[in-house]
Amino acid sequence: MDPVSEFKSKSGLKRIITAMFYSIDGFRAAWKGEHAFRQEVSVFVVGAIIALLLRVSAFEKLVLIGVLLLILIVELINSSIEAVVDRVSLERHPLSKNAKDFGSAAVMLTCLLAIATWAVVLYNRFL
Repeated sequence: MDPVSEFKSKSGLKRIITAMFYSIDGFRAAWKGEHAFRQEVSVFVVGAIIALLLRVSAFEKLVLIGVLLLILIVELINSSIEAVVDRVSLERHPLSKNAKDFGSAAVMLTCLLAIATWAVVLYNRFL
């Protein structure tokens, strides 16, 4: 029989409630310890307000807000990778650098996707 982690989740409604509290803890930790996350939340809030005020279709509003939310999602994953790498070792190692750089590249690509999405929607709306 395979060993089971003591942190393995329960089942049913209790699992969902427990997961919600873990998620809230994750948001708090990211807000407290990740400067980039705080910056991206600020961009998200401003961008979401602008998207809601724009005279574009509901679908376009969803896409504009969704792509900003995607930045936050990828940033949380990137921060998770960085935390695990630092937990394993604070020594400099090429594989650790690669892991962190890959996460950073994922955030950058997501930001470029957001810029392109906003540019296309705004271009189609105003030109």
